[in-house]
Amino acid sequence: MLQLSPLATLRSIEQAVNLIVMGTHGRRGFDRLMLGSVTEKVLRAAHCPVLAVRNPSRTFVASATARDAIKLRRILFCTDFSDYSNRALDYALSLAAEYNSELTFVHVLEDIPKSTRVEETAKANEDLDKLIPAQAKKSYRIATTVRIGRAYKEIIQLACEKDADLVIMAVRGHNALDLAVFGSTTYRVIQLGTCPVLAVHL
Repeated sequence: MLQLSPLATLRSIEQAVNLIVMGTHGRRGFDRLMLGSVTEKVLRAAHCPVLAVRNPSRTFVASATARDAIKLRRILFCTDFSDYSNRALDYALSLAAEYNSELTFVHVLEDIPKSTRVEETAKANEDLDKLIPAQAKKSYRIATTVRIGRAYKEIIQLACEKDADLVIMAVRGHNALDLAVFGSTTYRVIQLGTCPVLAVHL
């Protein structure tokens, strides 16, 4: 029997699906940043959102026979204020509405001099607040937070602190530069974190 590669299978069905769900191995150290995993290849090639779930899976997914099989209590939406990341906002708002989740908007400031941290943090908080639709402010449980440091480290740490069930992030483009693993916050959060990540291709 002919067996298709994961990427060949992906190409044959990609126009018929809205979401791809994949598990990641949860390797340690440098091995988790190496190229070549099936998950990483699919993340590069997919034209629809990809949900990457570490093993073991989070408890927000219950038994399929349970009355409420999915319980998303806390969601993190990560933005760098680019058009790419902000277009993923619709997914965050939709899931928050569907599951009555607490939604936290997070932005990380990198390489900020100490002398400007107060001003930069205040500006980032204002920009986060502007992203929230007026109706969403009334209807959803939404918080905002600004962190300072390496983006992927701060996102992973915040997800742990909040015991988040899902992190939502955008993936830029499909070319080699955009999707370089070592330069991508999204890939590092997927590979080094413990929380499921919804990677939205735009």
